[in-house]
Amino acid sequence: MKDFKQLAVNSAITSVIALSIFGLLTSNANAAGATEKCAGIVKAGHNDCGTTKLGCHGSLEVDNDKEAWIELPAGTCERITGGTLTDKPWNVPGGPEIYEKIKNKG
Repeated sequence: MKDFKQLAVNSAITSVIALSIFGLLTSNANAAGATEKCAGIVKAGHNDCGTTKLGCHGSLEVDNDKEAWIELPAGTCERITGGTLTDKPWNVPGGPEIYEKIKNKG
């Protein structure tokens, strides 16, 4: 019984240390504020705005659409299987309709 308690305590301590390190790494990446738009990995209903077909956040109806994107910390997208960096001009809230309005004003 004593060994089980020690194992439980050691596991808890290890978990806290691991989460602390992960939190520091994540906060450093987010502190820099650098992000990228990653397409091809989004689950239905969880996309950020703007593809040639969609203009609204969460409007994706199928998983892994090649145009649908989410914003991730910079350097993350290409590490994910199927992830592709996108910088298409219509990748803005409102999609192509808003893009065209912005483009025509300029």
